[in-house]
Amino acid sequence: MADALAVGPPKLEKKPVKFSNLLLGAGLNMFEVTTLGQPLEVVKTTMAANRGDSFAGALSRVWSRGGVLGYYQGLIPWAWIEASTKGAVLLFVASEAEYYAKSFGANDFVGGITGGMAGGVAQAYATMGFCTCMKTVEITQHKIAQAGVKPPSTWATFMDIYRKEGIRGINKGVNAVAIRQTTNWGSRFGLSRLAESGIRRVTGKEDGQKLGSMEKILASGLGGGLSAWNQPIEVIRVEMQSKTADPNRPKNLTVGKTLNYIYSNNGLKGLYRGVTPRIGLGIWQTICMVALGDMAKDAVEKLTGDKVTAKH
Repeated sequence: MADALAVGPPKLEKKPVKFSNLLLGAGLNMFEVTTLGQPLEVVKTTMAANRGDSFAGALSRVWSRGGVLGYYQGLIPWAWIEASTKGAVLLFVASEAEYYAKSFGANDFVGGITGGMAGGVAQAYATMGFCTCMKTVEITQHKIAQAGVKPPSTWATFMDIYRKEGIRGINKGVNAVAIRQTTNWGSRFGLSRLAESGIRRVTGKEDGQKLGSMEKILASGLGGGLSAWNQPIEVIRVEMQSKTADPNRPKNLTVGKTLNYIYSNNGLKGLYRGVTPRIGLGIWQTICMVALGDMAKDAVEKLTGDKVTAKH
């Protein structure tokens, strides 16, 4: 009886960030972006930058920039740098933020969302800011080519922006990226858990039984797809980083100025341009992380001899 009374709540422990977890995250992200991820990103960015284009019109515009290779603009090195580093940043920061949130009394759900949102902000300011900026510059500077001038190389463009505008120039739109990431991770986590609860009720797995692969994909896919509600932030981010020439666009764009500019020119519909490929991207990321995650997990454990503890 005394022993039973002595048992208290489980001791709060900080989750270790293992090399095997980082390797798994980087590997899955690299596979995702190199397959369908970058083509969907390019179409999404093209639609957000050219808001008069239909989905078919955006596909045609991308194809005119180099055929199949047009769909992979910005992949090397920017998308690869982003894919290989953003997982590590997220895991480190999310682990710390979740630990401190729980130490102040937050439950698992609130702690997880807090960790995800903090990790999303850290991703934006650490690596995603300049990577998304440079990807968008590459995708939208085709106007130069249309004028009959050969566009500069990736590194020449990077150095030119750095010389003219410094760190601020290559991180243009980083505040919009931070807002997108924190709302994206927070809502994706919350909506996925909500969908998971519904699936458990329907399938009778409310006592903690494991969900099957298809059930996991459905829950995560719903969370990823529905989290595209924040597409206006993504369109604002693209406009802030775009190299598309427009004499009517205000100088020194902020998030607020960009929102007003897009709304006054294209209305509410303009703020949701590119939402279709964005939903497709969310579903493809889910398939990569969930469906391929178990196979990748086994491969990483064999390679490193370290048990992978990351959830995917």
